[in-house]
Amino acid sequence: MEKKLGLTMLTALVISSMLGAGIFSLPQNMAEVASPAALLIGWAITGIGILFLAFALLILTRIRPDLDGGIFTYAKEGFGELIGFCSAWGYWICAVIANLSYLVIVFAALSFFTDTPDHVIFGEGNTWQAMLGASVLLWIVHGLVLRGVQTAALINLIATLAKLLPITLFIVLALLMFNLDTFKLDFTGIKLGIPVWDQVKNTMLITLWVFIGIEGAVVVSARAKNKNDVGKATVLAVLMALGVYLLVTVLSLGVVPRAELAEMRNPSMSSVMVIMMGPVGEIVIAAGLIISVCAAYLSWTIMAAEVPFLAAQHGSFPHVFIKQNKTGAPASSLWLTNSAIQLSLLLIWITGSNYNTLLIIASEMILIPYFLVGAFLMKEAIHRKNTKLALVAAGAGIYGLWLIYASGMDNLFMSIVLYTPGILVFFYARYAAIQKKKPLNTTERTIVILLFVLLAPALWMVLR
Repeated sequence: MEKKLGLTMLTALVISSMLGAGIFSLPQNMAEVASPAALLIGWAITGIGILFLAFALLILTRIRPDLDGGIFTYAKEGFGELIGFCSAWGYWICAVIANLSYLVIVFAALSFFTDTPDHVIFGEGNTWQAMLGASVLLWIVHGLVLRGVQTAALINLIATLAKLLPITLFIVLALLMFNLDTFKLDFTGIKLGIPVWDQVKNTMLITLWVFIGIEGAVVVSARAKNKNDVGKATVLAVLMALGVYLLVTVLSLGVVPRAELAEMRNPSMSSVMVIMMGPVGEIVIAAGLIISVCAAYLSWTIMAAEVPFLAAQHGSFPHVFIKQNKTGAPASSLWLTNSAIQLSLLLIWITGSNYNTLLIIASEMILIPYFLVGAFLMKEAIHRKNTKLALVAAGAGIYGLWLIYASGMDNLFMSIVLYTPGILVFFYARYAAIQKKKPLNTTERTIVILLFVLLAPALWMVLR
């Protein structure tokens, strides 16, 4: 019999999903594009926006407990089959690429222990040795999840507690060494030569990346002991993560000047730690990164496998992905997800892509699913004539639109290239469905035609 997840494990799942590799590169990533002033404004916007999104998820788990398939079912219920499928497809692609990026970065971190200037073994995590090691790790985690989501979630809880130790040590040391004069150097970023508002925009995909995973408890809400715990876990995890991210980035700028921090090699927390506690600091952070990424990878494997499974239950993905094994794990969906990751690992080796490329793609693919959460809550608020719900929905929706705007046209075209092939999966699932589906309405047909019309210029833009 399948065991259910309690509040502690649900909270750990969300924290682990968010506190992955991104936090260890966050000081350099933010210092490269933003001054201290822009950083504070950027975190204020992100903090408010992400809390609106968290409360939107909390409210939806309370007012629509029947929709226990997470953000995919919200999109489908609110806006029809095609939009629901696009939300599921975008989220699944994001999860696949996020998992891929974790495999790449964990072996990039191992290079601190194995590589020398004359002898590269793992490099940036894209050598053949790294790809071989990543493949082994991929299928080990595959086996863990096949043993049941409860088993994987317990391992994830232990790993989450372990990875918080080096992050806590970093924050304590940075508090002790924080210098206000260092923090205030070039406070508005005159040396960057970019207006403060543009600096703020440039932080948005970075801050979004470190919060991807906020919906972790919602995705596995069908496996929760208590549906009310899903919303609690989401808000608790967001508040904890926001505090950690703010402390890491702000305190780093008080230890190392922004211009110097922007030039550091990633994971930049490692270089800052060396300044604070000597050479052993590099080992502490590299080890913490490896533990953190492995835990986040386990969380994302659970979530990625849930999406095709849940979508198949609602007829949006082919029916074959509805199969579970005797432990309750979505076996067919897991095989699909990890096979896609294995194929992508080969492409990484061939193209030489790195972690930064992957995180941009993953962040872009989650924008539409996140926006649709706020949009669906607004629809519910209007139906229920509830002003408080409408305010939360408006906050989440505006934040979603802001992210789409801030991401830029190049990234939007890239998302079209990845969304369009999914339409073929959508039509196959409809064709093979046991129950006859309603014909697409005019809006849905227009969206399909528009995606295929834009595919050619989008491909040209991406390849260029």
